Amino acid sequence: MSVIEAIILGIVQGLTEFLPVSSSGHLQLAKALLGVEIEENLLFDCTLHAATVLSTIVILWPEIKRLIVGIFSRTFNDEQAYIIKLIISMIPIAIVGFTLKDYIDTMLSSPYILTIVGAMLLLTALLLSFAYYARVRPKENISYRDSFIIGLAQAIASMPGLSRSGSTIATGILLGNNKNAVAQFSFLMVLAPILGEMFLNIVKGEVVFSSIGIAPLLAGFVAAFAVGCAACKFMLGIVRRGKLIWFAIYCAIAGVVSIICNFI
Repeated sequence: MSVIEAIILGIVQGLTEFLPVSSSGHLQLAKALLGVEIEENLLFDCTLHAATVLSTIVILWPEIKRLIVGIFSRTFNDEQAYIIKLIISMIPIAIVGFTLKDYIDTMLSSPYILTIVGAMLLLTALLLSFAYYARVRPKENISYRDSFIIGLAQAIASMPGLSRSGSTIATGILLGNNKNAVAQFSFLMVLAPILGEMFLNIVKGEVVFSSIGIAPLLAGFVAAFAVGCAACKFMLGIVRRGKLIWFAIYCAIAGVVSIICNFI
C-alpha cells in the first residue's frame, strides 16, 4: 500500500467515523475500489480509528475536561456517575475484543466481505429509520441500564458495515434518550476501547514491525485525524436537527451497491 492510498483511506475513515454510515464498511469498499490488499487489515483499521478518537478528544475536550475534574471530587457527583456509565458501556466491546478479534480479522480478508458489508449497511439503514420515526418520551439522563444496552449495540457493530455511531445513537434514541446526550455519549464511549487496542498493538510491536510500513500508517493517521475533526462537529449538528433518515437512505443504497460489487 502506498502513502497516497493510505491518505485516501484515512480521509474515508475521517469522513465516515462520526457519520452513521459505517466507517469500517466504507474502508472495505474503498480498499476494493483502490485494489488495496492489506495482510494486517485490523491493525491498519485500528490505527485510523485511533486517529478519529484523537479528533473526538480535540472536539469534545471541554466535556472531557469537565469529567476529569469531576473524578477528583470527594462526593459522588454527576461526572462520576457519567464515567461509571461509560465504563459499563465498554464491557460488551471489551469481551468482543478479547474473544473475537481473530475472527473479525479473518472476516475482513474474506472473499465475501463486500456482501457482509452490504448486508450490515442495510441493517444500519433499518436501525436509523426506526430511530427517525420512533415517537418515544425523551428521558433527561442516560440510565445505567441504557448504558449497557448501548454498549451491546457498539459490540454488535464490530461487524464490518454495521455503523458503530449509527447503532449506538439509534439504540439510545429508541430507548428514549435525548439526541444530543446520546450523540455525545456515543462518541465518548469509544475512546478507551480504541486507544487501548492501539496501545496493545504498540506494546506488542505490531505497529513497528508491521508489513504495512510506518509511512503509510502515519499518513493514514494524520489524514483521518484532520478530516475527523470536521466530521465530528458536523455530525453533532446533524443529530440535533434529527436528519438521520437521509443517512438511512444512503446506507440502503450503499448496501445494495456493495453486494452487487461482490459479484461483478
